[in-house]
Amino acid sequence: MPPIDPVDLTAKLVRCASVTPENDGALEILEELLSDAGFDCAWADRGGIRNLFARWGKKGNHRSFGFNGHTDVVPIGNPDDWTAPPFGAEIRDGIMYGRGTTDMKSGVAAFAAAAVDFVRDTPPDGSVILAITGDEERDAIDGTTALLDYMQENGERMDVCLVGEPTCPENMGDMIKIGRRGSMTAWFTVTGKQGHSAYPHRANNPLPAMVRLMDRLSSHELDQGTEHFDPSTLAVVTIDTGNPATNVIPANCNAVVNIRFNDTHSGISLTKWLENEVAQIQKAFGVTIDMKIKNSGESFITPPGDLSTLVAKAVTAETGIVPELSTTGGTSDARFVKSHCPVVEFGLVGQSMHQVDEHVQVAHIRQLKAIYGRILRDYFA
Repeated sequence: MPPIDPVDLTAKLVRCASVTPENDGALEILEELLSDAGFDCAWADRGGIRNLFARWGKKGNHRSFGFNGHTDVVPIGNPDDWTAPPFGAEIRDGIMYGRGTTDMKSGVAAFAAAAVDFVRDTPPDGSVILAITGDEERDAIDGTTALLDYMQENGERMDVCLVGEPTCPENMGDMIKIGRRGSMTAWFTVTGKQGHSAYPHRANNPLPAMVRLMDRLSSHELDQGTEHFDPSTLAVVTIDTGNPATNVIPANCNAVVNIRFNDTHSGISLTKWLENEVAQIQKAFGVTIDMKIKNSGESFITPPGDLSTLVAKAVTAETGIVPELSTTGGTSDARFVKSHCPVVEFGLVGQSMHQVDEHVQVAHIRQLKAIYGRILRDYFA
């Protein structure tokens, strides 16, 4: 049987309009391919989300190598801004255009194609697992977590896992992610007393309190970075009163901050810090401050070792580039996998992800499949 063409498989997936939470047949394409290659496939659906689990080899059979990825994509925005059909997988001058070409249908196609060819050509003494979700781009509460829950309930396990997210900032092969910063968002509502702006003494303006709070938070140095992480950051992303009048002191003011934090902190420690800051402002200004927090994931690191070395050697062999081990960027589903087994991330150059005219070099898709195939051969050698 001829090798699986990862470019053709990518095109098939891109033509599925799988904007979260829609699947539009994307995972069924993969299920058919993997089932035909001898993988045992199961659905781990939850909350209306399609999730595919596939294993080649016997359950608990010696070593197990896992891949994780997603087929859902972000919305396309205004379709008139695109120069190619957003779900057309059109190829021009060696470049494929379409939503999900970079993030991350090419990555899924590459590791699925590599896995199928590997088990057909050199059946390993162990298991190959693919855990693919349709819920990564939004809240991710029914995606990879549902797959991991399914695995625990059914006695399935990955010894190590590679997440195929785009990781390279400039050139194919230049970065492997061995961890990620944590992410926390906090919403604040400051409530004072409405009044006439000509008589401020009869009101309690919430705006000075909010401005002082935001200044204290944004000017505070959280840390100076750690061995594997850059300094933590806090960004004020919005301040709003919704007040159209120039002669009215509003009763309320809202603001939101986003914190990206390293392993100096935890969600609990940062929450306590925010609570202390809020208490001080409430006391100083005589206002009431309501705070709501969402912790999207703690920081984590897979220390440099066997797994990162395995991936780095394969990347260098196929690209000639020695990849940097990094923890930069946003969150990914690796934040869930890290509680199951050691995990790293490696994938495409991610410069166009989530953009209009998202695209990928066709040659990079084939190169990525070659890297993943080499990783599998070296792991089971």
